[in-house]
Amino acid sequence: MLANAATNLLHGPDETAKAAGAAEAAFERGSLSEDLPTHEVPAAELSAGIVLAALAANAGLAGSRGEARRLAQGGGLRLNDKAETDANRTVSDADLVDGVIKLAAGKKKIVLVKPV
Repeated sequence: MLANAATNLLHGPDETAKAAGAAEAAFERGSLSEDLPTHEVPAAELSAGIVLAALAANAGLAGSRGEARRLAQGGGLRLNDKAETDANRTVSDADLVDGVIKLAAGKKKIVLVKPV
């Protein structure tokens, strides 16, 4: 309601509809939407493996690796909708689902990680 009004004022009705669709897909149905924020990583780097805390920080879900570690320890960091408590876990291309990795901090901050 307030978010829709603010988005409409700043970005217009088309972007408001897109944002509402992405929010519904991500938060109500738990599915992926192409309108979610995306963080691109080199495919070779993902194949070699990236520490979860570093990936979360680089994707903008945490201000630092330390913050990402604390978030994971508290159960607030999710990888493909599964809570991850080990921030030192290695994320690799084996974690890809439909070509992306869904990374979330808390309930509202979601980023799709895509290899390029």
